[in-house]
Amino acid sequence: MRQIPRVKICCISSVAEARLAVAYGASALGLVGKMPSGPGVITDDLIAEIAQQVPPPISTFLLTSETSAASIIEHHQKVNTTTIQIVDALAEGTYRQIRAQLPAVKLVQVIHVIDERTVEEAIEVAQHVDALLLDSGNPNLQVKELGGTGRVHNWALSRKIRESISIPLFLAGGIRAENVREAIETVEPFGLDLCSSVRSNGQLDEQKLSTFFEAVFASK
Repeated sequence: MRQIPRVKICCISSVAEARLAVAYGASALGLVGKMPSGPGVITDDLIAEIAQQVPPPISTFLLTSETSAASIIEHHQKVNTTTIQIVDALAEGTYRQIRAQLPAVKLVQVIHVIDERTVEEAIEVAQHVDALLLDSGNPNLQVKELGGTGRVHNWALSRKIRESISIPLFLAGGIRAENVREAIETVEPFGLDLCSSVRSNGQLDEQKLSTFFEAVFASK
């Protein structure tokens, strides 16, 4: 029997949304810090407030667009989530520096699936972090796309990455109730990550949450 993937609901904007997501079965919540583009951005103060009220064992992910180890550490120290989701490439410093300063915090690196070169990038980065999160987007654009696109990428590349690494892999990008079974069968990810597909007018939609989780559990 196929293992049911964990579900991370991203773009959480309030304590009430956090509670709703957890009530329906989310095992992780994404809290979006300052970004060059994309939905769900909230203040660091609100991220800290939500993170403080989420009970264990639910994971709280800080989505940070900082690209230096020192800035990532500083950002996390303002919010105290259980996990840091680094949405851009680490340009300055090392993952080792982040771990030394924040030994109890999990590191998840986002890899934007673009082409075959992405596979090599993922294999290299996987040696340094606790999990990868594969998303649609393009950090090479003039205004960086660092997730939250609602677009599906090439899941065959995601599968290739999943088979090439030994750490957990989250799959993001355009996942919704209608295609989640295909996503699970194609990639067999450890976890699923979604934002827009369970929202209406920017707000977490209880009916869409219910429909999505029903589809996930029906896929086993």
